[in-house]
Amino acid sequence: MKRREFITLVGGAATWPLAGLAQQAQRIRRISVLMAYAESDQEATRRVAMVRDELQRLGWTEGLNIQIDIRWATADTQKINRFAQELVVSRPDVILSSTTPTTEALLQHTRTIPIIFATVADPVGSGFVATMSRPGGNTTGFTNIEGSMAGKWLDLLKQIAPRVSRVALLFNPATAPYAEIYLGPFRVAAAALAVEAIATPVADTSELESAVATLASAPGGGLMVIPGPFMSNRSRQIITLTADHRLPAVFPFHYYAELGGLVSYGSDQHDNYRRAAAYVDRVLRGDKVGELPVQTPVKFELTINLKTARALGLTVPPALLAQADQVIE
Repeated sequence: MKRREFITLVGGAATWPLAGLAQQAQRIRRISVLMAYAESDQEATRRVAMVRDELQRLGWTEGLNIQIDIRWATADTQKINRFAQELVVSRPDVILSSTTPTTEALLQHTRTIPIIFATVADPVGSGFVATMSRPGGNTTGFTNIEGSMAGKWLDLLKQIAPRVSRVALLFNPATAPYAEIYLGPFRVAAAALAVEAIATPVADTSELESAVATLASAPGGGLMVIPGPFMSNRSRQIITLTADHRLPAVFPFHYYAELGGLVSYGSDQHDNYRRAAAYVDRVLRGDKVGELPVQTPVKFELTINLKTARALGLTVPPALLAQADQVIE
């Protein structure tokens, strides 16, 4: 081999690793998202937008180095399971799961693809992770609220509507299998406040309407809602029912109060999705999902709707108004 040819060959070989790294850097990573909400749900679409914005901030651009595939399953458990299977078969690099039902469905189909959940109530009790600090397995993420919040909700309800003596805690067993973590603190707080605690499971829309009507058929009724896709997908209907029956109610997230609910107190869901996107970034960059700790909420919001309070003939204590993050006039 001539000397010039040999030098050219060696020089070309030296560039092979660099070319390989460049190709790897430009490889499009695939992110799947399973939402237990309808695509028409504006609150849910804002959460997905938060994920996209955070990924963009972290250096991931759709069409350049990532592809995002979203499934909107609503709270239909059959759709959730079917879409979970479809996403797993497509073999993405990581899956973002919205809730407990979507995470449960995904784990039935894969124990290898990394799953980041954004809003799960009880990941240890649900069997998703071994411990909060060391999840193990192929999933981790963020809790959206704590069961002890049920006591806080009841306290808020009594402060705003002191004549309340009977309170129903609404939940859908299929999409909120973790309901018991709320029911325990709810019963304890109700006993301390001399309130009748009414656990109220509802399976469909007709049962929801019947439960609210039954509660309103006698004086002293109040309402609280356990978070879950079924309730979130019917937030407008629930607000309308409470208004029609003149029931004071406390809700877990701010958008209920913005829709006309009396008061809401809970974690900032947008912040949960932003933090979940940061975990997706870490997995794509090589972190092991089972070594990322499950994190609890860090931002909580108290929203009071004064317009609704006036419509119900209620006076919100000034001290409580002073604590509110948002007051809707």
